[in-house]
Amino acid sequence: MAKGKIGVSSDNLFPIIKKFLYSDHEIFLREIVSNAVDATQKLSTLASKGEYSKELSDRKVSVKIDKDAKTLTVSDHGIGMTADEVKKYINQIAFSGANEFLEKYKNDAAAIIGHFGLGFYSSFMVSNQVEIISKSYQDDAEAIHWSCDGSPEYTLKKGDRNEVGTDIIMHINEDSKEFLEEYRVKELLEKYCRFLPVPIQFGKVKEWKDGEYVDTDKDLIINDTNPAWTKAPTDLKPEDYKEFYHKLYPGIEDPLFNIHLNVDYPFNLTGILYFPKLKNSVEIQKNKIQLYSNQVFVTDHVEEIVPDFLTLLHGVIDSPDIPLNVSRSYLQSDHNVKKISNHITKKVADRLEEIFKNDRADFEKKWDDLKIFIEYGILSNEKFAERAKKFFLYKNTDGKYFTVEEYENIIKDNQKDKDDNLIHLYTNNKDEQFSFISAAKEKGYDVLLLDSVLTAALINKFEQEDSKKRFTRVDSDVVDKLIEKDDRQKETLPENERDELETVFSAVTPQGEAGYYVTFEDLGEKAQPMVITQNEFMRRMKDMSAIQGGMSMYGNLPDNYTVVVNIAHPLVKEVIENKNQELAAELEPISSQLKEKTDEKTSLEKLKEGKKEEEIPQEEKDKLTEVSKAITQLESEKREKLKAFGTDNKLAKQLVDLALLANNMLKGEALDTFVKRSIELIK
Repeated sequence: MAKGKIGVSSDNLFPIIKKFLYSDHEIFLREIVSNAVDATQKLSTLASKGEYSKELSDRKVSVKIDKDAKTLTVSDHGIGMTADEVKKYINQIAFSGANEFLEKYKNDAAAIIGHFGLGFYSSFMVSNQVEIISKSYQDDAEAIHWSCDGSPEYTLKKGDRNEVGTDIIMHINEDSKEFLEEYRVKELLEKYCRFLPVPIQFGKVKEWKDGEYVDTDKDLIINDTNPAWTKAPTDLKPEDYKEFYHKLYPGIEDPLFNIHLNVDYPFNLTGILYFPKLKNSVEIQKNKIQLYSNQVFVTDHVEEIVPDFLTLLHGVIDSPDIPLNVSRSYLQSDHNVKKISNHITKKVADRLEEIFKNDRADFEKKWDDLKIFIEYGILSNEKFAERAKKFFLYKNTDGKYFTVEEYENIIKDNQKDKDDNLIHLYTNNKDEQFSFISAAKEKGYDVLLLDSVLTAALINKFEQEDSKKRFTRVDSDVVDKLIEKDDRQKETLPENERDELETVFSAVTPQGEAGYYVTFEDLGEKAQPMVITQNEFMRRMKDMSAIQGGMSMYGNLPDNYTVVVNIAHPLVKEVIENKNQELAAELEPISSQLKEKTDEKTSLEKLKEGKKEEEIPQEEKDKLTEVSKAITQLESEKREKLKAFGTDNKLAKQLVDLALLANNMLKGEALDTFVKRSIELIK
C-alpha cells in the first residue's frame, strides 16, 4: 500500500473546493455520473478501433445507495484506471502547476476552478471520504483502491475488482444526508442525466402490489440515450417532435412548430427549439431552454448564448463548443458564444420566413400566438428586426392580414394627412372603441387591431425608422382630426359663450383622479353630440411605462381626457338654448357688472403705464385691488350659477354619460344612475 499527498503543497485547496467549486452542491452527482459515462464511451471507442479485443460487458452506469453504510456509489464498466493513471489524473490536480495557480489565485476561487479539471473533486463537497476502486482495460492490469478523507493525504493499494471499470464510493457527510434519500437522488438524476448517451440505472422499476409499491426484477433506467435532437430531421416525424416536447414540458399544450438545429461548422451545435403558444403578455421565463454539452445538462439559464427575445422559446441546445468553467454553471466569454447566438437568431428568422412563404394561411392562423414573440424580437434585436420585415403582419379590425408593404399600399391614397404623413389608425380593443372605429370606417379609413402589450414600444420604433409614418389610435381625437386634411369652414362659438358652456359641462364630468378638459368642435349634425378622447402621446407613454423601467414619471401621471362637445348637434344646441333661457335674467346683470369692472380695471392699468411702482399713487393701487377682487367675486358668482345649471340639467349629464358609456368608462353607481335617468327621459 502506498501513501502520499495530493499534488498541491497548500492544505487550503480542499476547503476551497468544498466551498466554492459549485454554487449548488447537488452538481456533484452530475460530475461523477458524467465521468462514468465518459469512461464507458472511451472503452467503446477503443473497442471499435480494435484496441480492446475483449467482449464489452454491461455498458450501463449504476447508481446505488447504502443507507446503513451511508454511501452513494457510482459504478461503470468503462476504461478503468491503473495505479499510474490514478497518480496522474487524481493525485496531481490538473496534472501540474497547481501550487503556482493556487498562489496566484488564492483570493479568487472562481479563477482556480476555471483553470483546473476538478470535476471528480466535487464529490468532496458532500463526502467525508471518497474511495475509488478501479480496474484498467489494459492487459494484466491490477485493480487499485484509492482513498482520501478530503485532506491532501491519500492511500493507494491493490484493489478487489475483477471486471474492467470503476466504482466511486462516496461516504456522505452529515450535512449532505439528503443524498442518501432515494427520491432526492432520483430527482437529480432525472434533472442532470436524463439524456446521457449511456444508460443510467438506479434501482428497479416499481409496481403497485397489495397496497404498496414494490420492486420488480426490471432495472430502472433513468435516461433516454438517444433523444430527438441527436437524430437527423429526416428520421423524425411531426409526432416525434411533439412527443419529445411533452417529455420536456409535461402538461403544456402542443407547440406551434419547431426548429431543428444541426450545425457542424464553424462550430458544433444541435438542438430543437419550439414556439410555444404565448398569451398576450411577455412571458419571459428564462428557464425554458435547456443547455447541454454532449448530452450532459449544463444549465437552463441561457441568456449569454440565446438572444433575449429567444428566451420566449422552449427546447434544447447542445454544443460541445460552448466555453464553460469547470462548474459548467456559467458561460465564459468567447467569440464562439456570439457566433452561436447569431446563428440561432438567423435560423429562427429563416424558419419563420419559410413557414410564411410555404403556407401563409397557416401562418396567419398562428399569428395571434406568434406576434408577441416576433414583436419582442423586432424591439430587441436589430438583425432579427431586419429579417422580420418579410413576415411581420398587420391585422385589421376585419380580421384580414397584411405585410407592412401590402398595408401601406392599401392606405396610401386615403390616409395621408395634409403634411403627407401616412397615418395608420389602430385600436387596441374592438368592442370598447367600436363607435370610434365605425366613425373612421365611415370616412373610408382602415383600422388596425394592435392589442399587444408591446404595441406602444413597437409603433414608436416604426415611427422613428420612418419620419413620414404615424400611428394614431382611433379614440385619440375626433374623426376629422385623426387624419387632418385641408381645413374646412366650421361653426364656432363666441369666446364668452364657450367659457360659459365649458363651466356647464365641466360640472357634470366625473370628479376624481382623472382630469377632464372640455373643448368645442363642429363635428356635423350627424356625428355624436359628445366624444371623449385621450391624447395619443401621453397615453402611449403611460402604456410604455407599464412594461419598462425608466418611464415612471409618465406612469405616475393621472389620466387626462378631452371631452369634445359637438356644437353642431341638435341636443347640444338644446342645452345651449336652455342655458340662455333659464339663466339669462340672472347672468345678464352679472355680465353687465363684469364688463363695467373689467373696463374700469383696464383704465386703471393704463394709468400705470410708463410709471415706476413708487410713482403710482396709493389710492390708484387700492382702487385696482378693489376692482380686481370685485371681478373675481363676480366671476365666481357666475361660475356657481352655471355649475348649478349644469348639475341640474339632465340632458347635459345624459350627454356626458353617453360619451363615457361609449368609451366603457361608465360603471357602478354612475351606470345605475344613468339607466334610471334614461328611463325618466324616455317617459
